[in-house]
Amino acid sequence: MPELPEVEAARRLATRVAVGRRIAAVWCATDRIVFEGVTPARLAATLRGRLVRAARRHGKHLWLELDRRPSLLMHFGMTGGLSVPARPPLRLMSTRGWSPPGWPPRFAKLILTFDDGGRLAMADARRLGRIRLREDPRCEPPVADLGFDALHELPPPAPFFALLRERTAPMKALLLDQTFAAGVGNWIADEVLYQAGIDPRRPARTLSRLEASRLRGRLRAVLATAVRAGADEGRYPRAWLFHRRWARDPLARTARGARIRWETIAGRTTAWAPSAQH
Repeated sequence: MPELPEVEAARRLATRVAVGRRIAAVWCATDRIVFEGVTPARLAATLRGRLVRAARRHGKHLWLELDRRPSLLMHFGMTGGLSVPARPPLRLMSTRGWSPPGWPPRFAKLILTFDDGGRLAMADARRLGRIRLREDPRCEPPVADLGFDALHELPPPAPFFALLRERTAPMKALLLDQTFAAGVGNWIADEVLYQAGIDPRRPARTLSRLEASRLRGRLRAVLATAVRAGADEGRYPRAWLFHRRWARDPLARTARGARIRWETIAGRTTAWAPSAQH
């Protein structure tokens, strides 16, 4: 599933291709599921001729701010993403339904053509993504219902600790709760908890101030590193749990030699190292 680093990479791609340019043409698939609350025909008519002022992101939601409301709001679901001609979408081990490069991309739902000839497409194989129109995305659902953006709005240590003290949920479940921290997905939660040395089953309110500080520091560092790498898994540090969590090899160990265990926590497959996480 595209998580915050992938969506931030998509935002930067949209900034490069779309911002400052006028939408000359819009192609929409006839998909009543992905287009939520708006028909493809109405969406196309609304976007055509508009100038893109900015590309914004909060958590896993991305939107194009136009010279006139509404904005184009997108969520990539499990397999969605943005692409441009001659540049394939990001492919991660965490992404299923990836299609080979080509134009237009397979499973395309929306293609924008700009006045300079540039093109930007959103594709989604499993149709779990959503394309919406919003007058003010930050102040309307679904974005308004989200917690702090885990990259840009991480609370200072004391308020962060206070937020944890209010929660009884297991740490893995809390990190995945988008009303708590927007943008954190399954592999990021596992990576952060592993690096912070915290058992994913522990109730959030049981963390000490020191543990909360360590968790906050690793959340900030993991996200910043992944974003800096452009969400390119080949550029992630080799010591990360990320590189060893996917095959589910019963003999797999972390870079430090700790045995990796896979189990379901908070309804999600969780990779962790019991001897290193307490």
